[in-house]
Amino acid sequence: GGLILFAIFSLVMDVFKIGYYSSFYSCLSAIKIIYPIVQAIFVVVQTYFLWVSAKDCIHVHLNVTRCGLMLTLTTNLAVWMSAVTDESVHKAHSKLKKNTTEEIFRWLLKERSQRVGMRSSSVKECNCNSQICQIFKNGYFWLYPFNIEYSLFASAMVYVMWKNVGRFIDHHSHHIQRLKFRLFRRTFFVGIMLGLIILVSGLGVLILYEVQVNSNAESSKKSQALTMYYIFNIVCLSLMSLVCIGGSVIYRFDKRDMDRHKNPTRTLDVALLMGAALGQYAISYYSIVAIVASTPRDTISALNLTYALLMIAQHTFQNVFIIEGLHRQPP
Repeated sequence: GGLILFAIFSLVMDVFKIGYYSSFYSCLSAIKIIYPIVQAIFVVVQTYFLWVSAKDCIHVHLNVTRCGLMLTLTTNLAVWMSAVTDESVHKAHSKLKKNTTEEIFRWLLKERSQRVGMRSSSVKECNCNSQICQIFKNGYFWLYPFNIEYSLFASAMVYVMWKNVGRFIDHHSHHIQRLKFRLFRRTFFVGIMLGLIILVSGLGVLILYEVQVNSNAESSKKSQALTMYYIFNIVCLSLMSLVCIGGSVIYRFDKRDMDRHKNPTRTLDVALLMGAALGQYAISYYSIVAIVASTPRDTISALNLTYALLMIAQHTFQNVFIIEGLHRQPP
């Protein structure tokens, strides 16, 4: 279900890219337009393949199957690196002044047109001045995160399929527990309501923060927006840390057998969880070093330091809670 959700947004992104590149068909190579078309076909075929065959354990043509799955995995990683690079370049260009960006763009187009023997009039045609072109341009850059997540999602599923090739499962040692969710059972409804409140509040704070920081408002208003942003995140991280600690304490009272059997899906989950946490640990560490080494010790610095420390604590408690929960047997 999550794969299909990201696949739909990836297809919408490809449509926007096709529309944007089609506006420059006179001064762009055909490969720029063909690439999103081929990528859309790849997304559709791969999503259907994973939907149908994700739970299969192949026992025929093992080498060919492993080769095909590994080729699919490396293709997804290549698409992921390409999307990350394009998004990073776009964000770097957006930080520059508009006039500087347009001058660089015109200069690059002029140099390129001179190399391929293009007429000077075609340079003017490459300017994205129409409203539809701007919509396509802004739309597909906003949808890049969905394509990035789709590539990672698909890579993880293909890796599990690759590990399951030729694997035999002992059905007597694994009991499948069907989860039955009831809306008003115990505290399930309370948890959903609290989660939705935090989600909506977080979106509101993020929108206010982006509007105030990126606007031409006074520095005092920007400082207030930054303070609000840090305080909200500190409160959320504190609550998450307490909840994870409480869950780990409950594990100690609710004693169950631990599942130590070999499970590729669980092994991948743990590896991805720890790998993703390393990036956040590094960001928090560099933030702490920068704050300690800086000379102005104001309220924003104190909030930033508290935020970085709580981020490390929250990821640690959350990872311990999740990994221990992954190894617990059903009741």
